[in-house]
Amino acid sequence: MSASPDLPAAVQQRLDALAPLLLPALRDSAGRHDLDGSVPDLSPDGVSATLRDLGGPTLDDAHDEAHLRAFEELLRVEYGEAGMHRRSARPLLQALDVSGYSRPYAPEETRAAARARHLQAWPAAIEAGIDALDAVPAPLAEGLLRSVSGVAVGVDADEPGATDALAAHGRLVGHLERFARDGDPDAALGSSTLARWLGAGEAMDVDLGRLEETADRERDRLRDLLADACRDLDPSSTPAEVVARLLDDHPDAAGVLTTADGLTAEVIDFVEARGLLPDWGGRCEVAPSPPARRWATAMMSWAAPYEPDGPSWYYITPPDPSWEAHHQQSWLSAFSHTTLPSTTAHEVAPGHFSHGRALRHLDSDVRRSLHSATFVEGWAHYAEELMIEQGYREHDPRFRVGVALKALLRVTRLAVAIGVHGRTMDMTDAVARFRDDAMLRAAPAEAEAARATFDPTYGRYTWGKLELLALRDGARRRWGAGFTLRRFHEAVLRLGAPPLGLMPAALDDGRR
Repeated sequence: MSASPDLPAAVQQRLDALAPLLLPALRDSAGRHDLDGSVPDLSPDGVSATLRDLGGPTLDDAHDEAHLRAFEELLRVEYGEAGMHRRSARPLLQALDVSGYSRPYAPEETRAAARARHLQAWPAAIEAGIDALDAVPAPLAEGLLRSVSGVAVGVDADEPGATDALAAHGRLVGHLERFARDGDPDAALGSSTLARWLGAGEAMDVDLGRLEETADRERDRLRDLLADACRDLDPSSTPAEVVARLLDDHPDAAGVLTTADGLTAEVIDFVEARGLLPDWGGRCEVAPSPPARRWATAMMSWAAPYEPDGPSWYYITPPDPSWEAHHQQSWLSAFSHTTLPSTTAHEVAPGHFSHGRALRHLDSDVRRSLHSATFVEGWAHYAEELMIEQGYREHDPRFRVGVALKALLRVTRLAVAIGVHGRTMDMTDAVARFRDDAMLRAAPAEAEAARATFDPTYGRYTWGKLELLALRDGARRRWGAGFTLRRFHEAVLRLGAPPLGLMPAALDDGRR
């Protein structure tokens, strides 16, 4: 695989070595469309070869060297120690996904040709993946089956390469169904492996006990935030009663996109008026999610750093009209007038859309290419509470309720991941935790608990947010009268989406 042609030789060599195991992220988040149509080799031999090739010439920039080295270490832990290509179909699922070609980053015929090459690569990639997937725990296989089945949604049997691709996909689904039935019932990684995985990509050591205590303190703070906001709305009802009524107040299916579009303009205007970030320009469009990405209620697909500038897409997934009415209403509760504003702050401004615009203005290829998922999600989660601090919708307590509810879900993910993989919490305990702490109903609580098995780092939202808040406190102390939110945000985002352990470099910012 060849990197973008203008990269310095040392950077190109190191990024090329990483590319096989980071290919979907490099293509979709960084805009490395020279990788379009390619699917990585996730066979045992292919993964071993990639891990052997990691490393290369030391970069001149010490921060970029540490950033790149963290990603190399992450792959050694994720694939070498945790063996996720053997335990989980998630890396293969991400590699197979062709939905990114629907975004108009290039002429339609160019994207169609890349999609065809990608589908033609499915059979070999799936056979290699099946060869590797020999140790899939039953809960993990069961939790991923819906997503693995969904990756073929939107693949038309008549398009080039689709017949063989869909046949291979059917074999993959059957392989996972067998593990779901007969696999090891224990999906835990163990505390030591989880701690190594969390810390490796963030260039820091992780103490899971301390992180769990931090999560519990954050849960208690968020409960108080939710209770106060609910009391402002209705002092005579419990928070659970208030929340239940609020979630039932939502647009209809036809109105979800229109409401999200209005909120998008609103949050962008608010961030600009408060001067929280520079004006990096760009357009954010609201659209229905591509079929293969409809497992999520909402997501951002930004105009990536190596792409020609164009719109970023705030994808919304309205309910499927074929669903039964009660299922449609349950899905629409995710777009209530209480929760959709906080979702939009997270996905758009000052969250993912704003972050994506900042990445386009960097001159470091390492920072443009390699994005810590913990920072990316931590930043967007930080953005939600930042909007409360800045007075967004300050006369409407529903916004505070929405932020608190989302935050309680995310902090519960962190606690459950630590508990499940440390074997201090079984799946019944995990479901109860989501029901009691995050106020989820039965079906979503079960889905969130299952996600811990195949996405062990899904507590990244809360962890990243808390590290950013701690760094902000450090900036206030160090910069004194020179501190402003704008200065802090610019200093952090000049690092791109850094591993958390490298964020303190932002405090050395000398600008006023």
